[in-house]
Amino acid sequence: MWSGSRLSDNHTEPAEVPMSGPTQLSRRRFIGSGVATTAGLGLLSSCSKSSGSSGGKTTIRFSYLWTGEEAKALETVIAKFNASQSYIVVKGVSNPDQQAQLAAMTGSKGSFDVSDNFGTVTGAWASKGVIKSLDEYIKKDNFDIDDFVPSAITQCRYQGQIYQLPIAVNNSALLYNKDLFDKVGIAKPPTTMSEWAEAIGKLTKTSGGQITQLGLGGTSGAGIDYRLMGAVYGGQWYTDGKPSPTDQGNIDGADFYVNNVIKKYGVKQIDRFVSGFGDYQSPQNPFYQGKLAMVIDGEWQPAFIKQFAPKLNWGVVPVPYPDGQQDQANTNLVNPGTFFIPSNSQHPDQAWEFLKYLVSKDAMRTFTVALSNLPARKSLLGDQAYADIPNFDVFLKLLGDKNASSIPSEPSFSQYTSDLGTADDQITRLVKTPAAAYAQVATAAKSYG
Repeated sequence: MWSGSRLSDNHTEPAEVPMSGPTQLSRRRFIGSGVATTAGLGLLSSCSKSSGSSGGKTTIRFSYLWTGEEAKALETVIAKFNASQSYIVVKGVSNPDQQAQLAAMTGSKGSFDVSDNFGTVTGAWASKGVIKSLDEYIKKDNFDIDDFVPSAITQCRYQGQIYQLPIAVNNSALLYNKDLFDKVGIAKPPTTMSEWAEAIGKLTKTSGGQITQLGLGGTSGAGIDYRLMGAVYGGQWYTDGKPSPTDQGNIDGADFYVNNVIKKYGVKQIDRFVSGFGDYQSPQNPFYQGKLAMVIDGEWQPAFIKQFAPKLNWGVVPVPYPDGQQDQANTNLVNPGTFFIPSNSQHPDQAWEFLKYLVSKDAMRTFTVALSNLPARKSLLGDQAYADIPNFDVFLKLLGDKNASSIPSEPSFSQYTSDLGTADDQITRLVKTPAAAYAQVATAAKSYG
């Protein structure tokens, strides 16, 4: 979820799981630093003791990061797999400690056989040899990779090989409050940057020198998803496997927000306004409260709004594109949730059979509908199972668009994203210009291993 200072929505994740923006919130509500690593390792170790064969069946361990409703959805999938055949028994264990997950993968004898994470860890973990390449299994079984959304499967590859398979996908779009649009006479949501800038101005309200309503902001702070803004302007965050933060599109994307929000309304004024925001996952979310007229947010919001703000009159559209660059329309960044087999799995062949089932159409449909996340298969993008989720079709169409992409998963991703987060905060607080902040990151990136 978004964290950091009140003026920064830089995304932070533990132990090599960095992402940009708020797009992992719905899938990882449990993530936090409060889970003890040693306790997690103890849980995983205790589970490994009963792995093996029993009554002609092989027991494999599935340690997953989800908790709560997400865990319940996974357990439903596990139960269906166990009932579907008679030679493998899957035992699911919910353990949200990602540091413990990685530590358990470095020993000679693994304590679990399948687990989940994000596409962003592929490069780092594959380069360390702690997760198995799936290419041999894919080739042996003639497993159909082509049905996976290209932008999602991209993050599952490292040096040409596939190490993970995606199930649930996050992307982002522009949410807007229809009632607030009507009050200022805006007939339709913006499609271009000039229209967006005009709408931000009309939808920002002040009283006595204080902001009472902001046209565009982050739902837990003033910053927005700078990774996505760069992509909308055609920016590339990696070029030929190397960090490229100073790509002009990346700078232009940040400049748009700085010029139309931060500089225009003031850091101190925005900071004071943001300090009154309520919890993201509650009826006090500032977008639900009408404090923010527009936000960039993820596909889980239809489910959240139904739960926390059922009377909200809202809509969603793609993030606007630069004027005269319609080829950039529908740009969106994809963040896949993934499954993998650790290299020290005691039962890799059986793990592969279960992993295939996890990403099958039926299992993927069951799981993603329960979470209000996007499916990773192209053949599910038009599935009627998602038809009852309000405004979900916009996110589905964006995922299937040619302008859906993901930031490549390289071994340097964790450090790079951390440095970008620092730069984002400097940009949002007007400490540095986007050009200067990203130049600083480019210098730091020269030392990445």
